[in-house]
Amino acid sequence: MQDLDSLRLLIQSHIPLIFIRSREEQRALALITRAAINLGLPVYRWLATEGLQRLETSLPPQRIHMEPEAALGHIRSVMERGLYVLVDFHAYLDHPLLRRLLKDIALGYAQAPRTVILLAPEIEVPTELKGLSAMFELALPGEKELRDIVHQVAHEWSSQQASRRKVSADPQAVDLLVRNLAGLTATDARRLARMAVADGTLSKSDIAAVMTAKYQLLDQGGVLHFEHDTLSFAQVAGLDRLKRWLTQRRPAFLDPKANPALDVPKGILLLGVQGCGKSLAAKAAAGLFGVPLLRLDFGGLYNKYYGETERNVREALKTAEVMAPCVLWLDEIEKGIASGGQDDGLSKRVLGTLLTWMAERRSPVFLAATANDIEQMPPELLRKGRFDEIFFVDLPGAAARAQIFAIQLRARHLDPARFDLSALAAAAEGFSGAELEQAVVAALYSAHARKEELATRHLNDELAQTRPLSVVMGERVQALREWASNRTVSAD
Repeated sequence: MQDLDSLRLLIQSHIPLIFIRSREEQRALALITRAAINLGLPVYRWLATEGLQRLETSLPPQRIHMEPEAALGHIRSVMERGLYVLVDFHAYLDHPLLRRLLKDIALGYAQAPRTVILLAPEIEVPTELKGLSAMFELALPGEKELRDIVHQVAHEWSSQQASRRKVSADPQAVDLLVRNLAGLTATDARRLARMAVADGTLSKSDIAAVMTAKYQLLDQGGVLHFEHDTLSFAQVAGLDRLKRWLTQRRPAFLDPKANPALDVPKGILLLGVQGCGKSLAAKAAAGLFGVPLLRLDFGGLYNKYYGETERNVREALKTAEVMAPCVLWLDEIEKGIASGGQDDGLSKRVLGTLLTWMAERRSPVFLAATANDIEQMPPELLRKGRFDEIFFVDLPGAAARAQIFAIQLRARHLDPARFDLSALAAAAEGFSGAELEQAVVAALYSAHARKEELATRHLNDELAQTRPLSVVMGERVQALREWASNRTVSAD
């Protein structure tokens, strides 16, 4: 009813041109027809394949008006009130003559009150028509409507079974499905609900496939990536303080209404030495919260066309809100918003778009931003309040290095108990987690070449031959650690 009332009010406001951006063509046409009948107006639909056809009657289409110019010419000549829905007319809006005809129709509204509605999945309003038009958005279904859709889909499945068997559904899975369908159109929500109950059961295990399908519907062409494999913190060595911080805030993020006195967590900024686990921590945050992980690729963000980069950012952030609750991982964020670059202010506009969204967002999107070069970070992003906390991920200590060796060995089906982890941890002082992983990889190749079983000595040999980043770039690493010592919170 809300959509119907809003559209009817728009038509009654004597706005000559209405743009509707929607992929739900049938739903939009049904809504427009109902509004026209309520207002006592005739309504016509134009299709390039059929021409003009009156919708509330059974009259055949007028094929003499199949050409866009002929259709607009006919509408301009009509003096009676009416609604004219031009479906997929966006493809013709780059034609100057057709834009002029639309403008003539709009300017003549006082003499002939015809309302033209342009309906398309994507549509940009031409500059000369902006002052004569309004944009109308179909409301997305709310929780009650989504729950009704799930129940309808379950009933449809049951009615198609010879035995009339009902869908076996876990109530918690139903709640999860309804929550994860939020932000989709009714058509897409119905499609994903059907996928979830296709085998006659609905359990929590179905939700992951639904989320993957939901992301595919919202795919941003490589700017935003859906990370399928999130980690548990058992796969991340050290970072004990960060783990406790996230664990304490998990209930408030997933269920803000449970304790209204607690602010909903907004996100964290992870600074640190390269290869020390910032990316792993971002993945583990999503695993701990039990929500999807989206990664914003700043490398694929920039576009040579003016305004496209900012649009990419806005669309990516909009997608994250539709996927909420989720973790949005801004990987190497300084590459996208570095200050002082010679890019005609593009990085500043991207930063402005991001900061505005961070201040205004209402959806449960937890930011996990990672950065290696603090000197490139703009101060307005680092000020208190942008992120809940800034954590520094340092080189792993001895205990964490032993854990990393154990994790990497177990990942390769080797028993850590066979190795002297304490000795290896002591020999690997100054190594990052990524460097320890590569030491295990190299030692395995070395042992395989010698036709020997991997042992502690092979690992020690690789460590002795490697110069870690903390040595190769010792001055820069030390400067970063000193900077962070009294400006950030240690993640360990």
